[in-house]
Parts: sequence; structure tokens; C-alpha cells
Amino acid sequence: MRRLLPAAAILAAIAIVPAIAQFGPQPIAAAVVPFRVGAIEVASLRDAGFAAPNNGEVFALGIDPATVAKALTDGGGRGDRIELGVGGLLVRLPGHPTIIDTGLGTGMGGKLAESVARAGLKPEDITDIFISHSHFDHVGGTLTAAGGLAFPNATIHMHAAEWAFLQSQSANAKLAAALAPKVKTFTAAGEILPGLSALPNPGHTPGHSTYRVSSQGQTLRTLGDTAHSHILSLGHPEWNAAYDTDKPAGAAARRATLAELAASGERVFAPHFPWPSVGTVVVKGEGFAWVPDAGVKAP
Repeated sequence: MRRLLPAAAILAAIAIVPAIAQFGPQPIAAAVVPFRVGAIEVASLRDAGFAAPNNGEVFALGIDPATVAKALTDGGGRGDRIELGVGGLLVRLPGHPTIIDTGLGTGMGGKLAESVARAGLKPEDITDIFISHSHFDHVGGTLTAAGGLAFPNATIHMHAAEWAFLQSQSANAKLAAALAPKVKTFTAAGEILPGLSALPNPGHTPGHSTYRVSSQGQTLRTLGDTAHSHILSLGHPEWNAAYDTDKPAGAAARRATLAELAASGERVFAPHFPWPSVGTVVVKGEGFAWVPDAGVKAP
């Protein structure tokens, strides 16, 4: 999503379209789907839904809505709207219960904290949080509705460029002040905790990063906002979202990452893709397609 202040404005504008309450954040039940990466137990955590109108102003920026509608319906979606999920990933690293991305937060109706509870953990049990980037549907859940730390014992990891970007937004003054004592930054790719590595992937935002969970020869890569829609972002990786801060770099990073994933067959957690958001990327025509993991299913 775009720079934080404009992104928040877009969220608000979508949410108050007269008589179209179906746009913006969508309420959804908390849920958890556990699975494994080698010896590491992980779980997809559901936070919310999100819907945007097909108007060329939010997703598929500047593309004729009729062209987008055909792509959506060909991919099994509705032609008048782009539907996304919002979620996070729980990674039970030895001694480090970890969450990657925290969703919208309870103040915007997010259910990730409730999903964590359903996974059998209390907020104070979480030792580490990894943030892909500083847009509110990924970092909002770091705070409670009252503005306190939602996971008070967690170190919050993000790329140094992303932390600088977050702090540069005047709308984030309270968020930055609350997080500052907990933030620990990194600047390069590499292992941060045993079994979890950072893979910086700038473009969508200056310090946007993906992460890789590794154990016993198996891996899972998080996608962050490298792609938003499993239909549009994969089928047409050249189509930008309004939220991309550097649109050429965002499109280039998207295509390069998707090509890498399609070539490797690596399993992916994509927080905006259909629940439970785990699968693989394959080449399809001039773009790519999403194949849900048959072994990771919602109950």
C-alpha cells in the first residue's frame, strides 16, 4: 500500500462510499490454520477481509475497468471488485513465538489478536514480531485499540529503511513513539533468528521485506505486499496498486520475485491471498497463477 498517510486516506475513502459498505475492511471471524515447515510449527492467522472497487484508482491503477473485470472474472472473481484477505503468520521458533505481520489491529476491527488466542498463546507470550512494511494493514496490530503495545514483550523487527519511512510520516507520530523502544532494525538479507531469515524486497515501500522460514530442508517464504490480488497481481504483475511508493520498482520486484518463486516451487504465505493464504506460484501465459496448498486447508 502507498505512503502511510495516503494509504490511510484511501482506506477511509473506500470505507465511506455511500451505500457501498462492502468496500474497505471487511469483518471476518478469527481463525487459525496450523501446518509445519520441517520441524517448525507455523499457523496462518486470519485478521480481516478487504474489498476495493474496480475503478482503476486503487488496484490495477489506470487500467480500464472493463479490462480488469475480464481478468477478474476469468480468474474466478467478481468483475466489480477486488477482494483480498488480511492476515499474519505465527512461527513457533524454539524459545521465540513469532508473528510475521500483525494485520489491521483491533481498532479497525482486525481479529489477529483473537486468532493468536485461538492458537493457545497470550499476547505476552510473543517474543518477536517481523514487519514486512509499515502500511497499517501489516503494522496496525502492533497496538491495542487504546494505543498500547498489543504484544508487550515482543521485539519488533523491520528493515532500517522501513523504520525510517514509518517515522517520516507525520500521521504515524504516536505509532512510532509507541514502537520505538521495541524496534530492532536490519539492513541486509540474512538469518535474524535460527530458522528465520530476512529477504529485503524494496519497491512497494523503501524497506519492504519478505521472510523465509527454514527447517529440515523445507522452506516457506512470506510475500508481504509483493503481490496483493492472487488474480491481478499474478496474472498482470505490471499492473500497479495506488499503494506502491515506487511504481516501476514495485512492478519490477513483483515480476522478479514471482519468477523466482515459480522457478523454485517454494511454498509461499501471501497474507492478502485467499484464506489460508498458503500455496505456490506457477507460470501461466505471460504472467503467473496461484496454486493453493492442498495440505493446508481451512477447517
